[in-house]
Amino acid sequence: MTRREIAFFTGVLVLLGMGWGLTQPLTKVAVSTGYQPFGLIFWQLAIGAIVLSVVAVIRRRRLTLTLPALKVYLAIALLGTLLPNAASYKAIAHLPSGVVSVLISLVPMMSFPMALALGLERFSPRRLLGLSAGLGGVMLLVLPDASLPDVAMLAWVPMGLVAPLLYACEGNYVARWGTAGLDAVEVLHGASLLGAAIALPLALGTGQFITPLQSYGPAELALVLASLVHVGVYCVYVWLVGRTGPVFALQVGYSVTAFGVLWALLLLQETYSPYFWAAMGLILFGVLLVQPRRNEAVAEVPPIGETGV
Repeated sequence: MTRREIAFFTGVLVLLGMGWGLTQPLTKVAVSTGYQPFGLIFWQLAIGAIVLSVVAVIRRRRLTLTLPALKVYLAIALLGTLLPNAASYKAIAHLPSGVVSVLISLVPMMSFPMALALGLERFSPRRLLGLSAGLGGVMLLVLPDASLPDVAMLAWVPMGLVAPLLYACEGNYVARWGTAGLDAVEVLHGASLLGAAIALPLALGTGQFITPLQSYGPAELALVLASLVHVGVYCVYVWLVGRTGPVFALQVGYSVTAFGVLWALLLLQETYSPYFWAAMGLILFGVLLVQPRRNEAVAEVPPIGETGV
């Protein structure tokens, strides 16, 4: 790439980070009125499915409904949205938004041991150091009494770790078994439709369904905006992978974490202790070491839900 192209694509990375980072504070607002996970997840998926259906019409691409494709849709719907978001919505109701953003950045470190077990990656001292730095960051986040605004929040940190663990499973699923010849936008479209079909009876059966006919306030607006931002930013991310390659595009994770914390500071007036900033620095340093280098194999299609709600 020329210097001008590098500057342009770096600007795109920053914009992607701003967008995806915004989804965490928006999620915090969405759960502020007591909405429960399955009701929120249904509308998130339904909104995404509607937008992606319009995209499919523009692209003149029919949704593939073969058995291998349906298996991919189901795996991505469960590992990329339904299960991790159910955990994230619970965690973010009790944890600061910035803390959740930092925990989500642990995906590469959770993914690497799985990739080793599946034979997708090779061991290296650099990555072991990265895993150690990430573990040290988590310890700094949860062990000191002054690390979180309230000691009672510590009980919800394990719940906050469920989402990155499942996103790591999702990424390794894609890397190991592929996507049945579907591109990332097609996978997200099918997963959104199937996920909404699964989430609807769960929301109705548990009494968590949110009726769109009720009064419309900040929580509802935040949910709609977060869903639209995620779909739009993800489509741009897929385009970026195609233009620059996955190694360059994966660097978006750093700006997502940074902007997630920044938006929480600006919009939610969250404050953090020095332990938090030290933990964030260690975790991002660990992610830098664990990330694949340009000459190493990486998944062709990025995990669907890894960087967004």
